[in-house]
Amino acid sequence: MTIETARLQPGALAAGVGAVLVAVVAGLTIGPVGIAPKSVLFALLDALPGISVDSGLSGLHEAIVQEIRLPRVVLGLLVGATLSMSGAAYQGAFRNPLADPYLLGIAAGAGLGATVAITQNLGDGAGFGDPVPLAAFAGALLAVVMSYGAGHIGGRSTASLVLAGVAVASFLTACQTYVLQANSDAFREVYSWILGRIATSGWSEPVVMLPYFVLAVAVLLRYRRALDILAVGDEEAQALGINPRRVRIHVVIAASLGAAAAVSVSGLIGFVGIIVPHVVRLAFGASYRILIPLSILFGGAFMVLADLAARTLVEPAELPIGVVTAFLGAPFFVIVLRSTRREVW
Repeated sequence: MTIETARLQPGALAAGVGAVLVAVVAGLTIGPVGIAPKSVLFALLDALPGISVDSGLSGLHEAIVQEIRLPRVVLGLLVGATLSMSGAAYQGAFRNPLADPYLLGIAAGAGLGATVAITQNLGDGAGFGDPVPLAAFAGALLAVVMSYGAGHIGGRSTASLVLAGVAVASFLTACQTYVLQANSDAFREVYSWILGRIATSGWSEPVVMLPYFVLAVAVLLRYRRALDILAVGDEEAQALGINPRRVRIHVVIAASLGAAAAVSVSGLIGFVGIIVPHVVRLAFGASYRILIPLSILFGGAFMVLADLAARTLVEPAELPIGVVTAFLGAPFFVIVLRSTRREVW
């Protein structure tokens, strides 16, 4: 099957949906309080309007499922899906297999914004309207704008944009370090945020994340065929009636907006945007008509399972989820680097 004729096969879609279902069931049933999958299913059905099912759970157990675990699982699905989808989109837009959602300094910008908010005691990073995720979101968008501005100074090539992103990330990281040095008492809280976490205070974080996720999905699914055409080169794409620069701008803006929203509610969770798209690419094909939808499904499942590992491996303590993804992602990154060393640039 060639990229031009590739289609999302029912079996691949079923595998993605199955991975999401397995992850959701595991996330809702496993924890300090074990709950049977059947009881969880009945509790979810009972929560739907017009359906009354006896789950057999006590009031406490039902509250654990519906008010603690379910919002966390939904947030994990949204964050993982967004980061992996954005990573796949970046790889297509820049024709670079090592690109990820943080390529244009989103991580550094979000880190600086969150650091400023935390050191000024503006919030704790949880809840709707909390200044920490708002500042992180603003910092991430500022980094993208700065990268685009600096990239256009050096030309309009993707190489100049990527180099600008590296420069902007280094500058914003230096600014963050300066702020931390001046407020050393906030080290612990800042690094807890930087290492990433899927934590919720009810449904406020998933509700905040959902519109950005929907917007990014709508744009990236629309341009998935154009990303396939970009893979053969800008000149060939123009000959086929595609405007490479316009496609690249729309894709990068949508992917950056989604990634910025994900980072603002979860902190800096690395490697997801590299691991998941490459696994999907190896298993199901390189066409973005396949890669984008399956990255959404498998990315969400991966994040929920990584969060499950983070909160159960060292009970009663909890590992930062960034540690789990880095432990899995760093060796995988080396494998990808070795297999694609002839393709980069």
